[in-house]
Amino acid sequence: MRDKDLFQLALGLTDPWFVERCEFDAQRGVLDIHLNFQRGAKFPCPECAGADRSVHDTEVKQWRHLNFFEHHAYLHARMPRMRCDKCGVRTVGVPWARPGSGFTLLFEAFVMTLAKEMPVMGIAALVGEWDTLLWRMIRHWVDQARSEQDFSEVSKVGIDETAARRGHNYISVFVDLDNSGAIFATQGKDASTVGRFVEDFEAHDGKAENIEEVCCDMSPAFIRGVRDSLPQAQMTFDKFHVIKIVNDAVDQVRRAEQKDRPELKGSRYSWIKNEQNLTEKQAAILGDLSVPRLNLKTARAWRMRLAFQELYRQPAERAEEFVRQWLAWAARSRLQPMIKAGRTIRNHLPGVLRWFASHINNGVLEGLNSLIQAAKARARGYRTINNLITAVYLVAGKLDFGQLYPQ
Repeated sequence: MRDKDLFQLALGLTDPWFVERCEFDAQRGVLDIHLNFQRGAKFPCPECAGADRSVHDTEVKQWRHLNFFEHHAYLHARMPRMRCDKCGVRTVGVPWARPGSGFTLLFEAFVMTLAKEMPVMGIAALVGEWDTLLWRMIRHWVDQARSEQDFSEVSKVGIDETAARRGHNYISVFVDLDNSGAIFATQGKDASTVGRFVEDFEAHDGKAENIEEVCCDMSPAFIRGVRDSLPQAQMTFDKFHVIKIVNDAVDQVRRAEQKDRPELKGSRYSWIKNEQNLTEKQAAILGDLSVPRLNLKTARAWRMRLAFQELYRQPAERAEEFVRQWLAWAARSRLQPMIKAGRTIRNHLPGVLRWFASHINNGVLEGLNSLIQAAKARARGYRTINNLITAVYLVAGKLDFGQLYPQ
């Protein structure tokens, strides 16, 4: 079999396209495959799809293809431009690349597959291309896949924020809690993020009035945003966030007390981790320090923490009575951090108790956030916030790239 015939089959070319010649430069490590079309071939108009349009003229273009062994491979072709009675002169589309791209579809599919697992900077080094070019490619396919999403059945949404860079530049992520996929991400963590979500949601055939449940933390901005933009939705405060408020209060008690009780130093995780997650050493520290005879304030706060966690094991009809009893205990505890935690929970009590009806939480979103954090760490930071948002959709959006990966 001749090399032209081999590459004709490998590229899946059909009439009128054919491989005209192949040139391999061993010194440069480059394979050039030159394509052409049959003389007299006619093409459909790429805009109106009118058939059998004659070629007006041609222009030579080049596309980066998958490597041939370790060597770079490029496709070259005379791109026909045809004249359409309705649309004028238009460049014909080709089956191996999307319009405007300098890469073949197979090369782009390869990059998109790697991008789900590798930092883009690493992919750029691997394939020998600028990372900015690869980001443009990734954004195109992510935007294309997102444009085809249908949110008409979405009724339960979770909201959380994540830092784009340490300490600043946050993005807010919105998740469909029924299918565990990120459906929207935007810069910031203020109330306007919810409004931008609703605008995007409705652009994907969703209806704001169909959102019955929202799960978020106690951020005043998110609360205000939900009330303004999704007034019909019931709000559940994420139970992991509620428990974290109590855990943080326990740790504040410990930090204040250890100034006078040095035996508390190094014991932080013994007090705030669940018993089943304690290491042997942490469990031993807890056993030594939690005995009543030591009369530690931290031990009292820890026992209050254990009691609060029982809230989510209560039957729905007993939940409000249980939490109000705990709130009274916190109020008279004389432990300022626990008093403050109790006040915060009391001020948000309807959203805390809503869990017993909705049974939704942001555990799904926390799992997606770990994917996002891992992607950020692999990439050692993103050039732009838009790149990070694109990465969120790529790793957590459950997007369908069917056009890129044909069956």
